[in-house]
Amino acid sequence: MENPAIEVKDLAKSFHDLWAVKGINFYVREGEIFGFLGPNGAGKTTTLRIITGLSRATRGEAYVFGHSVSKEEIWVKEHVGFAPEISNLYPELSVFDNLIFIGQLYGLPKKERRKRAQQLLRDFDLEQKRNVLFAKLSKGMKRRLTIAAALIHKPAIIFLDEPTTGLDVASSRHLRLLIKKLHQSGVTIFLTTHNIAEAEQLCQRIAIIVKGKIVALNTTQALKQKLPSDNLLIIKIDRTDKSLRQKLSKLSGVKTVIFENSLIRIQSDDLNSVLSTIPNLLQQERVKILSINTASPSLEDAFVHLTGLDLELMKIDKEMKG
Repeated sequence: MENPAIEVKDLAKSFHDLWAVKGINFYVREGEIFGFLGPNGAGKTTTLRIITGLSRATRGEAYVFGHSVSKEEIWVKEHVGFAPEISNLYPELSVFDNLIFIGQLYGLPKKERRKRAQQLLRDFDLEQKRNVLFAKLSKGMKRRLTIAAALIHKPAIIFLDEPTTGLDVASSRHLRLLIKKLHQSGVTIFLTTHNIAEAEQLCQRIAIIVKGKIVALNTTQALKQKLPSDNLLIIKIDRTDKSLRQKLSKLSGVKTVIFENSLIRIQSDDLNSVLSTIPNLLQQERVKILSINTASPSLEDAFVHLTGLDLELMKIDKEMKG
């Protein structure tokens, strides 16, 4: 591939004796949404900070449109946008003035930055909040403005670090729609997240990083195809119990158990066996089965299969971080 949007070669980063990133390699195609998926502490944000020139690699190199991040740091910073999980905007400035100030930092002429700021307010549905102080905005609006500010200089690539963490359902949905619109406009998007369902919904390709190493990289469909589709059982129940997951996991033939509200997703090598034992267990626990079906695997199923990580711990970690 000639000059991909982003290319990472043998990238590694250590903090004293701790290696946060351990010699990873990948590339991002121009115009795609690339997901960088993994639990908290896996090395996602460290990698992102190196690619955007905010941190130095211990070993290896990253390139943006063929330009070395370590040798052409200023060029890279001028051509990418970065929306961190914790906003870098100014609480004492209004929505509009934050955009104007960030435009000044990027050296945009006065007329151009005002025009650009007004356009971004329209694009991100923030016109009515134009004169409101950043500190007074809701969490969802703060996140939208942070992304808008990262786009003030019309970068070809934008890095989004955990964009929907801590947001309510409506705000998360709104933000995902904005990300899709950005993609449709031709912007290359590098998305770090540990929200697996979000990555499946948005991304063309996904890299999964665990303990500083990439353990899988492919399209969402290819990752899901690593699991046999006829070995996934979906059970809808009338109530959940904290101990139920552990009891189901101990049944013979059960490989993984994922709870999604009132749904249980069970991966098994022997469906006939579990179909005879699971109803008995649920009956003993006084849990009513509302429906039971087989289904195609989701990215969450593939993630558990590929990493061996406990998806419930991933979800707990996400809630704590938010």
